[in-house]
Amino acid sequence: MDRRGLLQLGSMALAHAAVPRLPIAEWAGTRRLSTGHPPEDNPDYLLRIAPVTVELDRSHILSTIGYNGAAPGPLLRMRAGRRVRIDVVNDTDTPELVHWHGMLIPPEVDGTQEEGSPVVPPRGRRQFELTPGPAGSRWYHSHAMAMDDLHKGAYTGQFGFVYVEDGNNPGRYDQELFLALRDWEPFFTTTMDDEDDDTHHGPLPEKPATLNSDPDGLEVGSNTYSINDKALGAGDPIRVREGQRLLIHFLNASAIENRRVALAGHKMKVIALDGNPVPTPQTLDSIFVGGGERIDVVVEMNNPGVWILGSTEKAIRESGLGVIVEYAGQHRQPQWIDPPLAPWDYTIFGTANSSSLAPQKTIELIFEKMPGAVGKFNLWLVNGKPYPHEREFVLEQGTRYRLVMRNRTDDAHPMHFHRHLWELAEINGKKTAGIIKDTVVVPYFGRVMVDFTADQPGLALFHCHIQQHMDYGFKALFRYG
Repeated sequence: MDRRGLLQLGSMALAHAAVPRLPIAEWAGTRRLSTGHPPEDNPDYLLRIAPVTVELDRSHILSTIGYNGAAPGPLLRMRAGRRVRIDVVNDTDTPELVHWHGMLIPPEVDGTQEEGSPVVPPRGRRQFELTPGPAGSRWYHSHAMAMDDLHKGAYTGQFGFVYVEDGNNPGRYDQELFLALRDWEPFFTTTMDDEDDDTHHGPLPEKPATLNSDPDGLEVGSNTYSINDKALGAGDPIRVREGQRLLIHFLNASAIENRRVALAGHKMKVIALDGNPVPTPQTLDSIFVGGGERIDVVVEMNNPGVWILGSTEKAIRESGLGVIVEYAGQHRQPQWIDPPLAPWDYTIFGTANSSSLAPQKTIELIFEKMPGAVGKFNLWLVNGKPYPHEREFVLEQGTRYRLVMRNRTDDAHPMHFHRHLWELAEINGKKTAGIIKDTVVVPYFGRVMVDFTADQPGLALFHCHIQQHMDYGFKALFRYG
């Protein structure tokens, strides 16, 4: 972006300064929201699925499906261990599912059809009861299949933060921000440029000796981005004062890509991954957030000016994935400084010691892609087969398992395991312990090992969090014997 473009960004920010907007507003009026339906037993929260408009900037307003009249939906604050009732009203013409990502809850309320969760019928409503937990940054989103319809599922605006509280202040902060990275207006493409995915530069332990040379099927791309509901330069800036501490909860709510972000002129101290405190916090110039992942950081505001927080990839940032951070009394043009290039390494947040819980059994999972095998689209395989895997993955309750994920494809896959938490054990041969997550990016031609205890009886879905990959075979159902 040239100097003129930056000046335009600054003027846009000032023009919008009079419009009050929080990054995501906490919404406290759930019990009193009018839906046109009678209330059912005074629910603690009410989510209404309906068409919404999102004004990314004054010249770009899009239509999608969201929650409670907005996208993202309301920030839901819950107390760990305190049971809640949630009414979901579906004012659309298609069945819907609301998944509570990162929660340890029964399959019937997890919000996935594969696990037997009931759908919310078109023009209908359904009430769910769940006990939130564990504490930390979680989120909720549609888990409906989309296939070749880019107006369904995670391509829509159906997503929002859940913060499960336990009374602790994780960062002794002055401001708390919830920032969702988002892409909009998806389209099919034969080319995918992923310049901010640095997993391409790591070890390649799973790269096949002979690569499949068949042409790829269509993938999903985007040229429109935002943080929460505003593109870079639109809406209010994040206003700070020198000496403040910011606690930022990042979420990659993209259905399409992993993302790297930075706050120009500042460093970010990573204190939690997927809402779970890390054993060894690290201060970094940028962070890498896979689809579905959350990263909590603390930032010391010690460099007065007007800065850009956003994607480290220039084209993505200038297409909207950013927000202006403005110190009090500063009115200069927004600045961006490229952070130093550094590979993303989960293991630095763990400990060098082995986990105190040794795995008792190992499950091998090999990921492969069959280019163009489903008409115009790719087919994704786990252990040589697309979903379903009939009784292939059967768990014994109480047993400690190691999953060895071998990625033999040219994509970095954010893998998510429902209703369980896993501990990272090894990334491309580098061992670690103590890092607890529910989603992990398995690098390009890479290998990841995670351990978990089978302590959540019932069906549990395992899948890539890229919507199109999941829709076209990249998932498996774990069940208890």
